[in-house]
Amino acid sequence: MKHSSMCPNCAGTIQRLPRNAGRGMIWIYRHTLSPLVGYNCRHLPTCSVYGDEAIERYGLWAGGWMTLARLLRCQPWGTSGIDNVPAKLSPDARWYTPWRYARWRGVNDGAN
Repeated sequence: MKHSSMCPNCAGTIQRLPRNAGRGMIWIYRHTLSPLVGYNCRHLPTCSVYGDEAIERYGLWAGGWMTLARLLRCQPWGTSGIDNVPAKLSPDARWYTPWRYARWRGVNDGAN
């Protein structure tokens, strides 16, 4: 008996596990802590929506670094305005240089 006949989508499910775990943590934040803190994000979309989209689009590693950079920019002396998840990753980003996935300064114009 082949393993693939028992669970044809197991490989895809296992590969998506870190991504879904990261998105699950954001979901928990949105439904527990966020209502208590209130809506005070300096950016559009909000940081939790940005993080969810970045992790969904690029996975937990790259999307997590993008989310971290966004959270660090979202403070009283940081940036504000429209800041969408980039349409594509930076060409010089590699798994061993994860800080290159993120935008650490400024915001985009919403076009990309």
